[in-house]
Amino acid sequence: MYHVMRTCRRLVGRPLAPWLCAAPLAMMPALALAQQSPVDPAPFDPMPDIGLDWPEMDAPIAPRPIAPDPVDQPADMAEIETPPPTTDDTDVIVADTGEERRYTVAITGLDTIADAAFNARFDQASVLREGEGKLANLAQVNRRIKQDSDLLDRLLRAKGYYAARVRGSVAAPPAGSDRLAVTFDIAPGTQYLLSSVDIDGLEAAGERQPTLRDVFPVAPGDPVDADRILAARGSLALALGENGFPFARVDEPQVRIDHEERKGDLDIVVAPGGYRRFGRIVMANDRLFTARHVQRIARFDAEDVYKASDVEDLRRALVQTGLISSLRLEPRDAGDGAHVDIAVDARPAPLRTIAGELGYGTGEGYRAEVSWQHRNFFPPEGAVTLRGVVGTQEQTASVGYRRNNFLRRDNILTGLLSYSDVQRDAYDARTVTLAGGLERQTNIIFQKKWVWRIGAELIASDEADFFSAIAGGRRTFLIGALPLSLSYDGSDDLLNPTTGFRLGGRISPELSFQGSSFGYAKVQLDGSFYQPTGDRIVLAARARLGSILGSQVSRIAPSRRFYAGGGGSVRGYGYQAIGPRDADNDPIGGKSLAEFSLEARVRFGNFGVVPFVDAGNISTSFVPRFRDLRVGAGMGLRYYSSFGPIRVDVGTPINPQRGDPRVAVYVSLGQAF
Repeated sequence: MYHVMRTCRRLVGRPLAPWLCAAPLAMMPALALAQQSPVDPAPFDPMPDIGLDWPEMDAPIAPRPIAPDPVDQPADMAEIETPPPTTDDTDVIVADTGEERRYTVAITGLDTIADAAFNARFDQASVLREGEGKLANLAQVNRRIKQDSDLLDRLLRAKGYYAARVRGSVAAPPAGSDRLAVTFDIAPGTQYLLSSVDIDGLEAAGERQPTLRDVFPVAPGDPVDADRILAARGSLALALGENGFPFARVDEPQVRIDHEERKGDLDIVVAPGGYRRFGRIVMANDRLFTARHVQRIARFDAEDVYKASDVEDLRRALVQTGLISSLRLEPRDAGDGAHVDIAVDARPAPLRTIAGELGYGTGEGYRAEVSWQHRNFFPPEGAVTLRGVVGTQEQTASVGYRRNNFLRRDNILTGLLSYSDVQRDAYDARTVTLAGGLERQTNIIFQKKWVWRIGAELIASDEADFFSAIAGGRRTFLIGALPLSLSYDGSDDLLNPTTGFRLGGRISPELSFQGSSFGYAKVQLDGSFYQPTGDRIVLAARARLGSILGSQVSRIAPSRRFYAGGGGSVRGYGYQAIGPRDADNDPIGGKSLAEFSLEARVRFGNFGVVPFVDAGNISTSFVPRFRDLRVGAGMGLRYYSSFGPIRVDVGTPINPQRGDPRVAVYVSLGQAF
């Protein structure tokens, strides 16, 4: 094969019949070409070293869960063995005075051939494009024209045009311009077609052969298109990996070009390597996980048909735990001719984290938080977090426990013991909380449609508010709660949704003891909707309704009532500032809640602006009231970072109550909803 290609290079420029030398498919790193010739030309003198390493044709290609896109991954030009273009003419229609000038580049004759991928590849590899806008003398321009003529010829060959004529010219600047005019006039000629397509070795796949053959759509009569052939080869490799063939090999496609007939013959060799089902998971070590825990995370069971996508899914899930610095998953023959084991080699990442946070919010004041976390304190995946908060209105100390993939994948077991001292305008509360829950959460790697949580809380809280002052002092509440929640996420992105909707519901039956026991149920419904109106604008809307069924607002602990106002509620108002107020103009909370938001998210590259209008109200009755809504409006700024949008919102109340600020500022990660 190698000698055929070198011989072709020696034949270039000699007055021989065109079928004596076949050109390789340009821009096709994985496509080797053989030569079809009816004569045996006399040998030539040895060629000097051409300075290029010949690609390894027999290297195996492991099936991948995702086939590469040849359009987005152009070939490495240094590995292409291509004769010069059919025409190497350069017309110089300007005198060479040695003066340096800028130039423009135009290509004609490719209107029906040059697609987005063709143009992108030319722009990326063109020396003329690279120097466009810079000064160059005529000799430099001529050299660049010759190089780009070769480039255009290779690009045309990649699409099956082996008889193209490329003529480059440079002319004096046209009227009204001071730049030289570089033009390529191209006559692409006839597009070569495939006369035969042979896939050798696929019969070893047995009864699965028809299914596998169907994923290779290239057929006789199709153009000799490098991108399409490579895409078909990738699809075949992917299909083998998805249908029980972990050790399949798909060799490099080979095309034999016949210039006389303007045809090509495509051959590709496949070695399926044996049909397998999943066997065991084998761990190199169990410092992080046991084989049993990894099997719990995997979406396949023993005896399932091997699928490369299942192995890739397991890899992503293990990486998502955050406990791994390097990971290797490898199919390994079990030795029985029927099963394949998955060998897992996971190296631990640093497991301890210290984090800090400083913030300020209108109505909340300053806030500083520090935390220490060990993400695998109780293996496997049992994290312990110590957290402390010191702020203008809050002091908190807590210890939390979280075990991911508890009993089954995506289940999370949580526990919390905390003490907090909170001083809000609405109430003061010193609270001890013991809580636990089982949940299914979403994350940015595996965004889930359905999310749920089942929990239990035991709370002891000493609180003071308007009603306790009437009663003569602080009140102590003992509360037991069973919160349940269910949400559906039909949006396209967790942190920056641009289309779709979200719906969520939460109910928390609670039993409270303060002087005597009484019960009630706290219910809340949330919904949001996202609609793009162009490439840059997304309209977003949100609604939230809540109600406490049972008891009276004066008996319910202040910390368990509904409140509105703030960055995640009604912007333009202080935190929890909306609703009924006492004689000191402090909010007292309520038994029902209604909130609405509408905003337009306008994006300019990595930045954006967001005009918004929010409205909301709190009522002491259990039915939300839609009159006397407090309305806020304003403008937000967004910076779209790699991990999500950072938002700064500035709002003002439209119909404020006495004591409301004129302007409120909010800073956070992610969109407001």
